[in-house]
Amino acid sequence: MTRFLTLALFLLFSLTALAERPPTFTAAKVVAKQKVFFDRAQSPDGELYCGCKWEWTGKSGGRINPESCGYETRKQQTRADRMEWEHIVPAWVFGHQRQCWQSGGREKCVADDPVFRAMEADLFNLYPSVGEVNGDRSHYQYGMVNGNAPQYGACTTKVDFRGRAVEPRDAVKGLVARATFYMYDRYGLSMSRKQQQLLMAWDRQHPVSAWEKSWESRTAAVMGHGNPFVTGERSWTLGHKPSREGIVTQLVTHKGAPLAPQPLAVSGDIVGNRNSHVYHLPQGCPGYIQVSTKNRVHFSSEAEAQAAGYRKAGNCR
Repeated sequence: MTRFLTLALFLLFSLTALAERPPTFTAAKVVAKQKVFFDRAQSPDGELYCGCKWEWTGKSGGRINPESCGYETRKQQTRADRMEWEHIVPAWVFGHQRQCWQSGGREKCVADDPVFRAMEADLFNLYPSVGEVNGDRSHYQYGMVNGNAPQYGACTTKVDFRGRAVEPRDAVKGLVARATFYMYDRYGLSMSRKQQQLLMAWDRQHPVSAWEKSWESRTAAVMGHGNPFVTGERSWTLGHKPSREGIVTQLVTHKGAPLAPQPLAVSGDIVGNRNSHVYHLPQGCPGYIQVSTKNRVHFSSEAEAQAAGYRKAGNCR
């Protein structure tokens, strides 16, 4: 029995040791190719936005095959030819909910914020895509886009540049919703009520596919944890309270031995608008990400905001 238990613990430790999360976005793209999408370049599912097949090039890049999906270039031929790695929840969106972004943008976050680096390199948020559509999507939120005029040939993803919204093709709407739920839940992000309602509808209308299950399983093997919104362990409802499981840092002892993950103190989570003197919480306040950078004031607590003469936004739930 003792020998069996020892062997079992050894195997468990060995399997856990294989789960090495990529530390940077650059590393994540390489790992995503090698461990997750290695055999998907010629699959019928194709890349995210248009279902195009591609050929791998270099360590993590690719060249799109437009004939495989009926893709027609809208404007940017160089990016239309290129497979790029899309953040399903854009770095601009999750970055703007971090204090580092207000201090110096993405470069500042990469340099100084371990939580931002974890979000940027999270494989559950990365998917191959046509570079031109990736660029056109920018940091737009998801939405229903009116109009039937094709923008990219047979590709049915639509981008509303004026309304700053993107509607992905039906085949990936559920996948996009569940990846978004994962990011907002794990990293304690704030999502508007309108966005929640849309993604909840997509989640219901487009159930988990066989490939999405495989994608989740492969990614979990690297990340060391799964996406509970794909496995069914968790579901999103209006007013969902994020688990914030990703807001941790790995501490080490003076001998270099890892300690259990501890909560990472996040400063400046509360955002005030210096013009209106209204403050917004990172959860439950739709206006949290809508305050312009130049008008943002950061507080570590509601008491601090109130002491400075700010009042809580009336639309916070």
